[in-house]
Amino acid sequence: MNISRLMPNINKHLKRDREYIAPASNSHEGYSVPELVLKYGSIWSKARAIPNLGHYMIGCLYQLKKSYRSLYRQPLEPKQEISEKDLLDLESLARSLGACNIGYTVVEPSYIFSNSAILYRNAMVLDILMEYEKIRSAPSKSAEKEIFRTYYVLNRAVNKIKEFLNSRGYNAQAGPALGGEVNYPLLAQKAGMGHIGKHGMLITPSFGPSIRLAVVYTDISNLPMSESNEHSWIPDFCETCNRCVNKCPAGAIYKDTVIYEDGSHRYIGYKKCSVPFSKDRGCTVCVKECVFFKGEYNRIRDGFMKKKKD
Repeated sequence: MNISRLMPNINKHLKRDREYIAPASNSHEGYSVPELVLKYGSIWSKARAIPNLGHYMIGCLYQLKKSYRSLYRQPLEPKQEISEKDLLDLESLARSLGACNIGYTVVEPSYIFSNSAILYRNAMVLDILMEYEKIRSAPSKSAEKEIFRTYYVLNRAVNKIKEFLNSRGYNAQAGPALGGEVNYPLLAQKAGMGHIGKHGMLITPSFGPSIRLAVVYTDISNLPMSESNEHSWIPDFCETCNRCVNKCPAGAIYKDTVIYEDGSHRYIGYKKCSVPFSKDRGCTVCVKECVFFKGEYNRIRDGFMKKKKD
């Protein structure tokens, strides 16, 4: 079964007479969660979760299809600069739809998956919290349901934001949480929202790694782009920690992160990761065991900095 043919994706909607933001020559191939499960895990084991997740699975698929069906529904004469009022209304809407933190950045072509493309170069990145008590129970039905709840909420949110921007006269493309065309952790890191840890997930000061990400792309030129990232100390801390490496039930997290010649990183062996993910309620042990999930960001940072000085 070729699930990429069944899953909604942008490649089914690309038009020959349009220009797109293409991936770089060194971009990596991207897979959706269902594709990884089918390619490396057990689709039959995952199927047993349908009674628990059916509502969110159906909702995710509906919102995913909506993202691509509405791809070319854009204003006839789009505005290139957003007004202060529209930006405030945009952020207010995003938070009302469940977003906790918002970042803005320019998409690097190398972040776009090699088998994909996007319409617009600028990005609004959203994160949403996965509830602490539910993720703490991982692997469990409760944690698995929380994962897919956040996928659904974010997929719905980016579609609503896309509709809002269109209604105010701006171009926009929804980048859903389940699926998508770009490496979201890299994009969120560039937007200054946190930093990628050794487990390959974004670590944020507000919620550690207990988040999901989604994106809205646009060609609005005056978004408040991030110019720096104050979280770049995190990889050094991870080198002294390795808790996620030791706790991963599949041994999928590399103790020595793979660094390619172009400087890009590979943190996880997805073939290994997909086995417990598909067979054990979405696993999520790497989130649950991360020091930043268990501890407070500023306390961890201050303690680490003190040790470095001593």
